[in-house]
Amino acid sequence: MSLTHFDNDGQAHMVDVSAKPVTAREAVAEGVVIMRPETLALAQGGAAKGDVLGVARLAGIMAAKKTSDLIPLCHPLPITKVTLDLTPDNDLPGIRVSATVRTSGQTGVEMEALTAVSVACLTIYDMLKAAEKSMRVEGIRLMKKSGGKSGYYEAE
Repeated sequence: MSLTHFDNDGQAHMVDVSAKPVTAREAVAEGVVIMRPETLALAQGGAAKGDVLGVARLAGIMAAKKTSDLIPLCHPLPITKVTLDLTPDNDLPGIRVSATVRTSGQTGVEMEALTAVSVACLTIYDMLKAAEKSMRVEGIRLMKKSGGKSGYYEAE
């Protein structure tokens, strides 16, 4: 299998998507921030910096829109929808973060969904680090994607 971001000489390049058809594209990514139960309680309403989940949601949305500025070979895309779900989970304990990104375009939005989750998780960490520096960001991965030449993918 060849990697699409390298030419025949092994040089990095942006993939030419000009011949690809415009199709509806969607990607869903997830990750978690593991923390102590008392830190989770702060995240749900008592953090000194304010609404942790609301700020993290906005950070994730902003990150999805800026992905091509952060990942060198990503195409700038006309994103049509970004949704972030941040769900406190006492069983972890921690916060589950899921991002869904949509576009109609010539390339997919997997990187935008992964970036949204990553930045939302890091924002949660930033806002709660005064209470707990040992939090862990884990499990960031693509859960599913649809559209384009490679079609549908869903993680096991």
